[in-house]
Amino acid sequence: MNSFILESGFFGKCNPEEIAAKYGTPVYVYNEDNIRAHMKAVAEVISKYPFRANYSIKANSNLSILKMALEEGLNADALSEGEMRLLLKAGFTPDRIFFVPNNVDRSEIQFAVDHDIMVSLDSLEQLELFGQINPGGKCSVRINSGVGAGHHEKVVTAGKKTKFGVAEEDVDKIFDITKKYNITVAEINQHVGSQYLDPEPFLQAVENFLRISEKFPDLEYIDFGGGYGIPYHKLDDEAPLDMEDFHKRFELILDKYAASHPGKLPLFKNEPGRYCVAEGGVILGRVYAVKQNSGKKYAGTDIGMNVLARPTLYDSWHDIEVIRKGEVVERKDMEEIYITGNICESGDLLCKDRPMPHIEQGDLVCVLDAGAYGYSMSSNYNTRLRAAEVLITSDGSEKLIRRRETFEDLFACFPEED
Repeated sequence: MNSFILESGFFGKCNPEEIAAKYGTPVYVYNEDNIRAHMKAVAEVISKYPFRANYSIKANSNLSILKMALEEGLNADALSEGEMRLLLKAGFTPDRIFFVPNNVDRSEIQFAVDHDIMVSLDSLEQLELFGQINPGGKCSVRINSGVGAGHHEKVVTAGKKTKFGVAEEDVDKIFDITKKYNITVAEINQHVGSQYLDPEPFLQAVENFLRISEKFPDLEYIDFGGGYGIPYHKLDDEAPLDMEDFHKRFELILDKYAASHPGKLPLFKNEPGRYCVAEGGVILGRVYAVKQNSGKKYAGTDIGMNVLARPTLYDSWHDIEVIRKGEVVERKDMEEIYITGNICESGDLLCKDRPMPHIEQGDLVCVLDAGAYGYSMSSNYNTRLRAAEVLITSDGSEKLIRRRETFEDLFACFPEED
């Protein structure tokens, strides 16, 4: 691919240089059509059986994007009271919210119970706490099915080296607690990991999970988790996840389950987060300095690790395009370069020794595939302001969907001096 920006028409009727001038840099920019298309794709992964996709808002919690998910027929996963509150504000009814916490205190579980939101319990201790709060209630339990997958060990959420879920060997202990508090386990859920383009580990986990599900007689829902990947190396023509093939293979497994379970089936669910929004978001940043250090070339931008944490946390790759005077710089006459942020950390790098077209002071860099785990993981490190978020709407125009922070926002949480 020569240019994702040009070939996808990502910026619609807008010029990225005008967006940068109007909203400042760094700035997150999203494309509505791209996001809605991905949401439609996950909503239709399974059509033969009762199915619902749950958008995991930890990937991107902008209120406008949550409303898109609601409009496209998705339910939602929340991991905190704040996320539950935000989903309610976006218009999700409690029956369309699934609270999937990890090691939380009584107050967050109480909030979910008080608002009739289904809760997933991640450990025997959390199940015990739920029983104390809501005896006689219904809940979900997260099971570690023993299969994990992902692009980095920090995003593998099942298997032998993870903090998540009740281990399969402890499943029988669940029933001691449910009997004690007269709890019904109406759902079980799992999550094997994130960012896989080969669905084989996920499909293995589905088969294993359905085997485990036989232990639970009252299931209304079976949630297989998610983790669908996207091609982060798209400028090098990395192939995307083959959704059609995935759909066929997934459905064959469910066919076998349905054949052995005549009558009413549980609602099958899974949780896509990244897949819905990753390719629908980019970051525009300004190049403020270009220099040489010990034979290495560095381009210093305002996209620091406070703006996009993934490269620092996971050594994640994000394709980067260069924009000069409103035009995408052609990918030729490439030179190896480090592109850095403006944070006082040696690890504050967007890329290392990457072949890039010639970069000059004043250029814009456009970091692709930043719609997931971009803004949601951003911070005020070095007391820097969080960026604005802008949406390219379906008619090609731009719309501000979150303003840039101000210094007054940063100071607002400090108590007033006497």
